[in-house]
Amino acid sequence: MSKISLIGAGNIGGELASLIASKSLGDVVLVDVVDGLAKGKALDLGQSGAVRNFIYSISGGSSLSKIKNSDVIVVTAGISRKPGMSRDDLISTNLEIMKNIGQAIKIYSPNSFIVCVTNPLDAMAWVLKKISGIKKNMIVGMAGILDSARFKFFLSKALNVSQEDIQTMVLGGHGDTMVPLLNYTKISGIPILEYLKQNNVKRKIVDDIIERTRNGGGEVVSLLKTGSAFYAPAISACEIVESFLRNKKKLVPCSTYLTGEYGVKNLFVGVPVVIGNKGIEKVVKVEFSTEEKNQFKKSVKSVDILTNLCQKLLIKSNF
Repeated sequence: MSKISLIGAGNIGGELASLIASKSLGDVVLVDVVDGLAKGKALDLGQSGAVRNFIYSISGGSSLSKIKNSDVIVVTAGISRKPGMSRDDLISTNLEIMKNIGQAIKIYSPNSFIVCVTNPLDAMAWVLKKISGIKKNMIVGMAGILDSARFKFFLSKALNVSQEDIQTMVLGGHGDTMVPLLNYTKISGIPILEYLKQNNVKRKIVDDIIERTRNGGGEVVSLLKTGSAFYAPAISACEIVESFLRNKKKLVPCSTYLTGEYGVKNLFVGVPVVIGNKGIEKVVKVEFSTEEKNQFKKSVKSVDILTNLCQKLLIKSNF
């Protein structure tokens, strides 16, 4: 019986708990520092299970010791963006939170598979790995699935085609420099640029969608005003958890600790990986166009800047 601990019982954590229970992936443990929040959501979800026929338990609490011996830990804790904020603006506050969580993972559940959702995502995944000592194949950042879903959704609406017929990937850092790959974007097998030409659609429409994708989270934040996206992030994280627990070996874009792949070392950057019951079982190499290669390098540089800042902050605080 699998144990899945969700650190952070906010909107993403609550929705993720519901999805995991609905898919019968295992026992769910919600943890949040806000007194009563995790217990309250666990109780509410448990009662809904009487109608939805959940077969596993859902519990909650405020102590990080509750993550002990977890098979999977999903980290969503941290402050969320407000209108006008970038993901990068969250770094100092959320770094302190990741330090505490990383230490708890090291003590209570050092062999678990970790999924980081907290922003700025690539840098926070790096901090979690640094503090917890988790092996590189056992920790990922959830970003590429979400970014790809947003890109697919916007393309579907603009081109009036089914989302099911669109295959695409968004790589790089989770932020304004993310890289949607047009060379790997197809509609029922037809390359996107060829599809545009056949249907007399201007390339600018897709270029505008790329920019909208890069600001996809910010657009939701500006509309909600008092919170950030949670439905799409939760289902994206659930995809990773399910692929790990059920050994589905899905090929998905995830923020991954690279040690030379794609010419990148010691950084978490979004690339295609295969997720199975051993965690990251393979990093898949794709060929970039010259434009995509330059965009990817720019994105890596942005991640490097934030990661270096985290490293300096850790040294300053004697870590």
